[in-house]
Amino acid sequence: MYSQLEKIPVSVLIPAKDEEYNLPACLESVALADEVFVIDSQSSDRSVEICESYGAKVVQFYFKGGWPKKKNWSLDNLPFRNDWVLIVDCDERITPELWDEIAFRIKDPSFAGYYLNRRVFFLGKWIRHGGKYPDWNLRLFKHRLGRYENLKTEDIPNTGDNEVHEHVILNGQVGYLKNDMLHIDFRDIYHWLARHNRYSNWEARVYYNLLTDNSDNGTIGANLFGDSVQRKRFLKKIWVRLPFKPFLRFILFYFIRLGFLDGKPGYTYGRLLSQYEYQIGVKLYELRQFGGRLNQPVPSEKSLSESVAKEPAKLS
Repeated sequence: MYSQLEKIPVSVLIPAKDEEYNLPACLESVALADEVFVIDSQSSDRSVEICESYGAKVVQFYFKGGWPKKKNWSLDNLPFRNDWVLIVDCDERITPELWDEIAFRIKDPSFAGYYLNRRVFFLGKWIRHGGKYPDWNLRLFKHRLGRYENLKTEDIPNTGDNEVHEHVILNGQVGYLKNDMLHIDFRDIYHWLARHNRYSNWEARVYYNLLTDNSDNGTIGANLFGDSVQRKRFLKKIWVRLPFKPFLRFILFYFIRLGFLDGKPGYTYGRLLSQYEYQIGVKLYELRQFGGRLNQPVPSEKSLSESVAKEPAKLS
């Protein structure tokens, strides 16, 4: 096992905004890394102060809309001093066992990146069932060889300045690590709901693109016989066309994938996922009604008066 004095030649990248509750545990968990960058979006809490107290390098990201978003911008512009970069969200933790495995596996010249598996904790419990585990994410890779895919969602407002569920496209061979990373959010359900309200804007656009046969160019693609992420993308093309998705998502999570085995937290998580699916559906309906646009602008006084004038007179 590595000591604090023996740093691992990996550069950690942490996207952040107003994460004072999660950052201390996250930064402690990546202390073995040779360097840590926190890419902040003008936090209004103590996030920057906390990062600096742990010796992390804080870089401000100013989002102007469009593409790239925060992670791709960081991969393009940060002066990493290591070949390997590890992407870690503020609510994630890298265990000592995982660090030991990372230190060993990055010495293998035949691999350009590795998938990490996540254990998602909710209301204090590991959500082991319901399809939440395994949860593979390509987070460790040689930064010159990988960039996040563009799913053509940047025209949708209120999705934030960070890539949501985009995946990394890597030019090289990919492996899988055995030890898990931990996903533990120290914030309350209010923040879960607020985050998923943003995510549902993004998901609605992804659904819309799938239904309108938008090109897979520049993405990881959908492939039933590909890796775990490509298989999920293939199944999503079928899923988006099914009726009653909120109900089906709860049945799939809670009964078919045994979410009931995770007790009250599992039931609550399943209900929230069903609600999330309903939000996506409502926003997808809005997109389809208004030609692929959300949050229609309020009509000007002139256009409003013109539309009223065109309406036929109604008998009282």
